[in-house]
Amino acid sequence: MKINRRQTLGLLGSTAALATPGLLFAQDKPITVSALYDLSGGLDVYGKPIVDTLKFAVAELNNNGGLLGREVDLQVFDPQSNMQMYAQFGRRTVLADKPAVVFGGITSSSREVLRPIMRQFNTPYFYANQYEGGVCDRNMFATGVTPGQTVEKLVKYSSDTFGKKVYIVAADYNYGQITADWVRKFTADNGGEVLDVEFFPLDVTDFKTSISKIQQAKPDYVWSALVGGAHISFYRQWSAAGMHGEIPLSSTTFAGGNEHVILTPEECNGFMVCQNYLEELDNPTNQAFVSKFHDMYGADYPYITELGVGAYQGFKLWAAGVEQAGTTDRMQVIEALETGIALEGPSGRVQIDPKTHHTIMDVHIARVQDGGLAPVQTFEQQQPLDTALSCDLIENPDDTTQYVIDF
Repeated sequence: MKINRRQTLGLLGSTAALATPGLLFAQDKPITVSALYDLSGGLDVYGKPIVDTLKFAVAELNNNGGLLGREVDLQVFDPQSNMQMYAQFGRRTVLADKPAVVFGGITSSSREVLRPIMRQFNTPYFYANQYEGGVCDRNMFATGVTPGQTVEKLVKYSSDTFGKKVYIVAADYNYGQITADWVRKFTADNGGEVLDVEFFPLDVTDFKTSISKIQQAKPDYVWSALVGGAHISFYRQWSAAGMHGEIPLSSTTFAGGNEHVILTPEECNGFMVCQNYLEELDNPTNQAFVSKFHDMYGADYPYITELGVGAYQGFKLWAAGVEQAGTTDRMQVIEALETGIALEGPSGRVQIDPKTHHTIMDVHIARVQDGGLAPVQTFEQQQPLDTALSCDLIENPDDTTQYVIDF
């Protein structure tokens, strides 16, 4: 991989050299794709796997002739979990590199830093993470799951399996706060009760007081919307307090940063999650993907995360839009994607919903088991209903609102 002089500013390099040596491309200059993900700081547990899957996607594409006969060059930036650096690198790449598309942002905060910059400079933007839902923006495509696709399913499963009383612990920013509201709604829809909700900044590592409150409240299960490397401490302290095995835990964030690999089985076996992607999915596309991915990164590569696959599938959807449009021109690619482009990805069929620019996809409830995720139940082709309730970019193409639940 070539590393250029901009590395000192946080640009980690280019993936153009990952293409098969000697493969000839058209004389046109490479198509630049920029990626802004946290490779250091508290959110690197998410960022590193995402960048790995994007590098894999670019290498796979280049090894098969590139895009429109041109090589694709991935420029990678590390904003270091810092919103000012997201703004700095976002502006820098669209002005200096003029990418055909930008993939980036982990938290909602980083997305909302990048989104207006990409719109201002007419650069298509893909946000590949699971998130709280509701963003309506014709310049953005969201290829991760939203609460209407996962939270709804896991709340019902947990309520039916464990009981109606839930205690919520969540990260203290947009994602955690809005997701907690969705948990409240779906709990009420299932005749349940939320006993309490606690929010924690991303740098909090001491959860002993909260665990004591949970012990006193005696919920039927705990819902975790905790995020990032610091919050892994909750699960360790939960186990140390003797609570693992006493009160079940459900989450749509757990395992997104490979927490189930970092923790011991004794600390997390039995936790319930709901995701679009599980490495264990038994379909030919996923089996081929996992095999080729390990060929590139080694058999000992950690579990391939849902967030990484969201970026991989998002990249392939964008590339399909470029192929259909026959150009990287922003509006022509957006219009091509709005025809409802679909693909068979590792997670199953994934399709762009033209009205919302979100994705229709399968979701899977799974049980954490010995460093893996054992599938329990699958829901096919789930619509992004939480976003679709308010967003219609066909009817209102200039809408840039994030709609939130009123609960």
